[in-house]
Amino acid sequence: MISIGPGGEMFIGSNAYQIYRLAPPYDQAETLAKFDAYPNSVVQRDDYLYVATTDALLRAPYQAGDSLSRDDFTTYAELPGGSGHDTRTVTVGPDNRLYVSLGIQGNCSDQYIGESYDFENRRGGILVLDESTDPPQWQAYASGLRNPVGLAWDDTGTLYAINNGPDHWGYDAPREVLVRAEPGSFHGMPWFQWIDGEFQRDDCVSSEPPRPASEISKPVASLPARSAPLGLDFLPEGSMLPLDAVTAVHGSWGTQPDGSAAGDPATRREPRIAGIVIDAQGNGQVSDLITGFQDDQGNRWARPTGIAFGPDGAMYFTSNSGETGLYRVTFGNGPVGAEPELLDTTTGTEQENAPRS
Repeated sequence: MISIGPGGEMFIGSNAYQIYRLAPPYDQAETLAKFDAYPNSVVQRDDYLYVATTDALLRAPYQAGDSLSRDDFTTYAELPGGSGHDTRTVTVGPDNRLYVSLGIQGNCSDQYIGESYDFENRRGGILVLDESTDPPQWQAYASGLRNPVGLAWDDTGTLYAINNGPDHWGYDAPREVLVRAEPGSFHGMPWFQWIDGEFQRDDCVSSEPPRPASEISKPVASLPARSAPLGLDFLPEGSMLPLDAVTAVHGSWGTQPDGSAAGDPATRREPRIAGIVIDAQGNGQVSDLITGFQDDQGNRWARPTGIAFGPDGAMYFTSNSGETGLYRVTFGNGPVGAEPELLDTTTGTEQENAPRS
């Protein structure tokens, strides 16, 4: 996942067990620290850097340009760990609190973010950190999501999550969903699936649902099943794109006709960058923005993973397969936008010798 720090630095987590830092114009990456656990995402809040690994949120004191190593990081709050859907995405809310998303272990794992479940099984949604206690404690924020990797805040301070649905329903169902993750919201999984515009009971999990279907929040928008959307970001103010948000669609391994990996690779859902428009009633529509990552035989030269808009107005996305790395997308014939500059976050002024694009 990609994040932009308050001073303009870009941070990227990776399944290479490293986190990367890029100063504007973001064309040179350096390894900031190496880890012994999977650091999927990293954010800067105030004078600390936070890294979300599978089983812990780590932090280290940080100022723009600092050098760090793994030894500088300490465990700030343990997370429910375990195998299967082992990414953890951390974001800072407009309230300056820390939020982390995490998926359930499999398609039908009996896991839920609630007090009635053991800590290691409090998975499948979004946690918010209560830092008024010592040590800090995770609280439930949104539940019932199988694998919500992408998180993003809109300009009203509302959190959205893009969710990967299960594999056992086949190639065409259930559709992947974008949800409005609000305090206490329940999104049904794994007990209920969004099928043909309504929630249906999934009999693959036999436990009693923790909440009834009547309490499930309807999705904002949906994508075809087996799309595997990952990164999510809202457009910055003044963007020339007629969209509200974008998502990095990774493309699943599922093939026709039954959704297994054994079919023709050409039938796999294509990786793409998709645009999202949300109307005044809160309903969303998804359309293609960038395609062409997969050829007619099903070979993929890149698979979009994280996505974020930079302070220069450009859109950035990562690929973790094929031609791996960071990509920059600009729109129109003019310049990218305002020159990105590293800022001294204590004064709001440009740092001496700051890189320029």
